[in-house]
Amino acid sequence: MTMDKSLRVRKGSASTRGVLTRAERITKLKEQERWQDGRSPLGLPKVRVFKMAMKKKKKAKEDGADAAATPAASGKAAATAAKKK
Repeated sequence: MTMDKSLRVRKGSASTRGVLTRAERITKLKEQERWQDGRSPLGLPKVRVFKMAMKKKKKAKEDGADAAATPAASGKAAATAAKKK
């Protein structure tokens, strides 16, 4: 019997998890210096999970000399000049 496409798990579609495992919570508490050795791992305090937001890269503004030096840019300039005529 085959599995329906909607039920399959894809490796590339893994998103940021909103919940940490117990071991991850303990390491976060150690980083924040809120963990005491010998403490019970049950009933841990809450730990904030930060979502990673990707910032968009700003396009570098090229000077006219730099744009003309690249072959792709000079080809585009020639094409726009031909359209204007």
